[in-house]
Amino acid sequence: MRGMDVFFQEWADRRPGQRRDLARAAALMRELGLAPGGGPPVLGVVGSKGKGTAATYASACLAAAGLDTVTVTGPSLRSQRERVRVNGAAIGADVLDRHAAEIATALRRLPPPGDGYLAPSGLFLVAGLLEARRRGAGACVLEAGMGGRGDELRLARPRVVALASVFAEHIGKLGDTVEEIAEEKAAVAGPRTERFVSLPQRPEVAAVVAATVRAATGGRVAPEPPPPGRPVPDPAPAGLSAASADLGCGAAQALLDLLGRPQGARTAEVLASVRLPGRLSAHTLGATELIIDSAIDRTGVRAALEHARRRWPRVDRVLLCLPDHKDVAGAVAELDGVPVTAATLPDAHLRFARALPADWDRVRAEDLTPADLSALGGRVLVLGTVYFTGRVLGLVDADTERLFEV
Repeated sequence: MRGMDVFFQEWADRRPGQRRDLARAAALMRELGLAPGGGPPVLGVVGSKGKGTAATYASACLAAAGLDTVTVTGPSLRSQRERVRVNGAAIGADVLDRHAAEIATALRRLPPPGDGYLAPSGLFLVAGLLEARRRGAGACVLEAGMGGRGDELRLARPRVVALASVFAEHIGKLGDTVEEIAEEKAAVAGPRTERFVSLPQRPEVAAVVAATVRAATGGRVAPEPPPPGRPVPDPAPAGLSAASADLGCGAAQALLDLLGRPQGARTAEVLASVRLPGRLSAHTLGATELIIDSAIDRTGVRAALEHARRRWPRVDRVLLCLPDHKDVAGAVAELDGVPVTAATLPDAHLRFARALPADWDRVRAEDLTPADLSALGGRVLVLGTVYFTGRVLGLVDADTERLFEV
């Protein structure tokens, strides 16, 4: 793909302390003729964890109902094309190059960056909106990159918002407490928001979310659980993804209700076809079995370890990659007594300086080969950020092109 620099250049050139420039993002959208709220109805997904799963299941429900559905998620697993999907399938390289060229041309007509920058997640969201316009799509499912009030998703004026679980992710960036983070995420709601579907939150978080949504919508909207009558995935995905899948189906049902559209006759079949690479997904590499999960905190690590132990008689080794800003201490506590190899990533913006147990092995992710994975044992549990699990999915040649069949 020739035009990928346009998505990452301003982020790569950012200076310490700079934040995303929503005003510049809005100017870019105007330059491209993307009027706020002027395209297909938008279902926005925010939260600390589980956004990608919720977005995938929401997209499957909408596509099954006959709506040509464009989905934007991030980060990608094996290809940047996966950030923009149509009815579950990653767009082609030529299509993404075309949108990159459109964005680059529009940026040249804008003043140069000032005190902020355009984030990759926001630029891929713009590419998704361009694809939706090109196709005349019936709906967009857009995952927030980070936050809500300060995320480009707010510029897309979502009619339905899905809020996944909120916890202490990005402390110091989105807020200093979980309540402040919840307020930031819930503030993605706005004048066009008509439904706000939320997973259960801690009482103090739920109170902040409710107050924020009321304020953002002029008192018209209150958070609600996934509505009755929503499609139910059968089988449900394993582990913590089950709740996120239910959230996605519930948010999709809310949007279908607003549009006056019934569920599709093949909804159950489409939901049964959903695949979630990197979310307790099972793979084989020669004689080695692997479970790969993008767990980033103690709760996720515990759930993944419990899942692996139910599936296998033993876990030979855990391959773990958590930068310093993730819940490293929680993962260390959960993995006590388990053989672990800790991996680091080469990305300059990620730090790996936290002290780890002396008996853990170390490896650089860029040095890993399929033979190295096989040498870890017969049953290997791979855990960590999407940046890492995506690398491992590439090593086992996992299919990440299509997430469901319509």
